[in-house]
Amino acid sequence: MEKKQQEIDGAEEIPAPNQKFSVLNCIDLSSPDIQQSVSLLKQACLDSGFFYVVNHGISEEFMDQVFSESKKFFELPLGEKMKVLRNEKHRGYTPFLDELLDPDNQVHGDYKEGYYIGVEVPEDDPQAEKPFYGQNVWPAADVLPGWRQTMERFHKEALEVARSVARIIALALNLEADFFYRPEMLGQPIAVMRLLHYGAQISDPSKGIFGAGAHSDYGLITLLATDDVVALQICKNKDAQPQVWEYIAPIKGAFIVNIGDMLERWSNCIFRSTLHRVVGNGQERYSIAYFAEPSYDCLVECLPTCKSEKNPPKFPPIICGTYLSQRYKDTHTDLSVYNKHQS
Repeated sequence: MEKKQQEIDGAEEIPAPNQKFSVLNCIDLSSPDIQQSVSLLKQACLDSGFFYVVNHGISEEFMDQVFSESKKFFELPLGEKMKVLRNEKHRGYTPFLDELLDPDNQVHGDYKEGYYIGVEVPEDDPQAEKPFYGQNVWPAADVLPGWRQTMERFHKEALEVARSVARIIALALNLEADFFYRPEMLGQPIAVMRLLHYGAQISDPSKGIFGAGAHSDYGLITLLATDDVVALQICKNKDAQPQVWEYIAPIKGAFIVNIGDMLERWSNCIFRSTLHRVVGNGQERYSIAYFAEPSYDCLVECLPTCKSEKNPPKFPPIICGTYLSQRYKDTHTDLSVYNKHQS
């Protein structure tokens, strides 16, 4: 823990253009002092909605392996990657510029490519008829031997980390510790893992060019593992002008965790999702985002501990799948565009 804290304290030594670094709390999942973890997390969620998680149980060696395998995929020829183009279930490859997260300020889509991996659901399972459920698509085993097994293992282990964080979040909101463990929540989650590769373009916010446009995440929480390239920025004053953007320092082996829009709705804005973006500096960058979402049919409505006569619910109840489907539709290129090019 002391080593991790030293790395955080030294974050400002990492070179970045016009650097201003945000100071984030660090949650140690191996700590026996759960009340301290709850206090640190609650403070982080009230301040920025971002925090670090360390000692989470996934070894640095295995994380390095996952990054290495991710790079192997993105180094494949475009034609090979397009063989596993994302489908209507949001599984598979997303090309550069496929996603447009901030249409009001971006002139093009994001200068990144990605690969979606979800919870595996057999074709004959009734659940597979719903959006976001189904079978994953995988590169051919002879092209990337062992790739699928590595990614499936990481997906499974990251879900356990997300559940551990959700336990602390529940306690911070004065709920039972296992509140988010219910079958309709993280018991049977949508849980989407996304490998990401950012090109070496230099972003220019004044010209609407970004590695990833400004956005808040959609679900409960996001776990982000990243390489050592400084590019992620957050904005804690999204409703003010001018907006102030601060860099988040990457820490090897740690997850950067942020809360999503659904948790903002659940908590009645006590915890707020935070705008963030990726500003490229001319270096390639790799990251792995793990989006922990509840089940498709989960009803997201104001928690009983987050409302009162003086503070009534600010959002109407909404079905998780309905909300997610609309957000994905709003930000991703229509698949028919690729069908036209391939026909």
